[in-house]
Amino acid sequence: MAFCNRFGSLMRQTIAQNSASNGHVPMASMLNAIRSMSSSKLFIGGISYGTDDQSLRDAFSGFGDVVDAKVITDRETGRSRGFGFVSFASDESAGSAMSAMDGQPLNGRNIHVSYATDRAASPRDNFGGGGGGYRGGYGNARENDSY
Repeated sequence: MAFCNRFGSLMRQTIAQNSASNGHVPMASMLNAIRSMSSSKLFIGGISYGTDDQSLRDAFSGFGDVVDAKVITDRETGRSRGFGFVSFASDESAGSAMSAMDGQPLNGRNIHVSYATDRAASPRDNFGGGGGGYRGGYGNARENDSY
């Protein structure tokens, strides 16, 4: 029941804000409002290569209880890929951190903060078989598969 009440009030607030400003409510605005209801994980982009997990945690800990802070690194070089994720214990902490830190400098670079979204699985992610690759031989590939 609490979820329904929160959902209803958030939708009313979003509709009121957008309809007052331009007369209609864009679908993207409603979807962002729904997504932000239960999102306590933030995507942090544009971080400097000198930023590590601990400095990322320290930068965001002033907004609430940070459950996890992770700078994504290249698996071959170990160097930062320039982005990371911060997870908070509460949605409210994540929301206040996002609005306060988006566009602010962190270790010499302005960072971009948004709610993290689930990544759709790509064909590379399943690591099993699949097409492509060199099969060798001439002619029809199936003719060359005899064992």
